Amino acid sequence: MQTKIMYIENKSFDHHGPAWIGFVEFSKTGQTVYFDNKALKKLKRPGINANHFDIETGEEYWISGVKKNGQDRHQFGGGKIMIDKNSINDYLKLVDFNYIDEKYFEIVEFSQTNKSIFNEIENTETEFRDESYHATFYDNNRRKLILDTKI
Repeated sequence: MQTKIMYIENKSFDHHGPAWIGFVEFSKTGQTVYFDNKALKKLKRPGINANHFDIETGEEYWISGVKKNGQDRHQFGGGKIMIDKNSINDYLKLVDFNYIDEKYFEIVEFSQTNKSIFNEIENTETEFRDESYHATFYDNNRRKLILDTKI
């Protein structure tokens, strides 16, 4: 699996959602990004605000490479960006500054992602039921699905 430092922002809160910078892992196909115990699948039709969605919650995310000037948030967005402490040295090599200003960043530690859980979810036979909030996860067409069997 390929790992890379990326910028991730939860777009469920418009431009003010939680945001992270750190190492992510890509699936073999590059269609799924794993970070902090989340699996974010590439949208078939990415929009202006989001290009991935969480396969468990359906929340939309924006994922991109980090900007050299550190201005990763949307110009109308705000809030601190959580940066994984294990990626700080590599991040500072990519940007035009040489320290993490805690006025803009919160230093956190990403959880290890158990990819086998997500592989099981994505490869389990499912049945499309409805658009309710009771669904277990979303398929790549963003339809809410309910597992036929418990994992």
